[in-house]
Amino acid sequence: VQLVESGGGLVQPGGSLRLSCAASGIIFSINSMAWYRQAPGKQRELVAAITNGGFTNYADSVKGRFTIFRDNAKKSVYLQMNRLKPEDTALYYCNVALSTTLFQSPRDYWGQGTQVTVSS
Repeated sequence: VQLVESGGGLVQPGGSLRLSCAASGIIFSINSMAWYRQAPGKQRELVAAITNGGFTNYADSVKGRFTIFRDNAKKSVYLQMNRLKPEDTALYYCNVALSTTLFQSPRDYWGQGTQVTVSS
C-alpha cells in the first residue's frame, strides 16, 4: 500500500491550497481518512478526519477554513485549505486506516508528507 500526497507549496496569508492523497496497492476497504500536520519543534497534530460514512472532525484552529472530503472510487482524500495563516505552516501528512484483506482489521498507513508554507 502506498499513499501519495500532492498539492503543498508556498502561499501568501489569506490564500488557498488543496492537498490530495491517493492510496494505491492491494486494498480491500478503507475506513477513516485524515490529515495531520507537524510544525518544526511541535508534535504532530490532527487537522481533519473523515469516516467512511462521511462524518468529519476538525481541529478548532482550522474550523471554518479547512474542508476535508474524500472520493472513495479514487481511494483519495483531499484537504481544501482557505484563508491560510502563517501558523498553518507545517509538513502535512495523509493518514488512512484500511484493510488489505477481508479478515484483516484496519491498520494505519501514512504518506510521506507535503510541505505547506504560508508567508508573505
